[in-house]
Amino acid sequence: MADTPRKKNPTSKFYVADVEGEAQINTGEKIEGLTKKSVHSAQGTTVETKKDATNAIVFSNGTGIFFDSDTKLEVKRFVQEPFTPNRSDMEVEPSISQTRSILARGTVGLCTSKMVAGSTMTYSTQHGSIAIRGRKVVIETNDKQTTVSLIEGDVTVRGGDYDMGGQNLKTGQQAVITAGEGGAPSNIVIQAIPPGTMVDLEKKVTMACMARNTVYFETTQRKNDNASSNDRIPSPFDDNGDDIVAIPITRNDLPVQFTVSPARVGQPSQ
Repeated sequence: MADTPRKKNPTSKFYVADVEGEAQINTGEKIEGLTKKSVHSAQGTTVETKKDATNAIVFSNGTGIFFDSDTKLEVKRFVQEPFTPNRSDMEVEPSISQTRSILARGTVGLCTSKMVAGSTMTYSTQHGSIAIRGRKVVIETNDKQTTVSLIEGDVTVRGGDYDMGGQNLKTGQQAVITAGEGGAPSNIVIQAIPPGTMVDLEKKVTMACMARNTVYFETTQRKNDNASSNDRIPSPFDDNGDDIVAIPITRNDLPVQFTVSPARVGQPSQ
């Protein structure tokens, strides 16, 4: 009996929830402006905001990312296993995924779904790496240091390739990572998030969480151009495989409810 062909993973995507100012995406083949409600293949792309610009995107695993101004993020790897179409549960990651990104400069706020067993998410900077297991975290990096602030969830920070153990952050803590001397691992200082910065940090993750609520993703069968008119639905194991599509969520605005003061009931209109 012939082996059953293995179903290919769909191409992982991200959805642009919001753009304020000038932002761009580099796909490796071309550079173009980032536009609201556009959808892009994620792996191998670089997203960049210019000065005085922000944007927010949502990955097809349910992770929302807010980009502060003058920020550059390289998505080195983002793969995702197939998941059940027509999902409506946005609080749990739809399937196992692997994310590996490099924050070259700037600040990102992340708001993730509840990650499923087997998923990995790593963000690296010039000073170290951050393993994220959820759910709300802000990463800021410049030439001098990287600051990782955990608003809620579970994060491990490492000071380079030779820092095998790393240090775990607790909710309300931040790690300040600076380069070590003479090739030594980076220095990591764990401290409480300064109260004066908490409001701004929470704003960044809130923007990422709000972006998550603007879209959900489902899988559809890619059209098989070679299918005959009598066979328009390709096999689940067709080489074309599945595709991930973004479904924007439209919210109906509720009518304004006017409240009439009891003191005015029965009075003639003016």
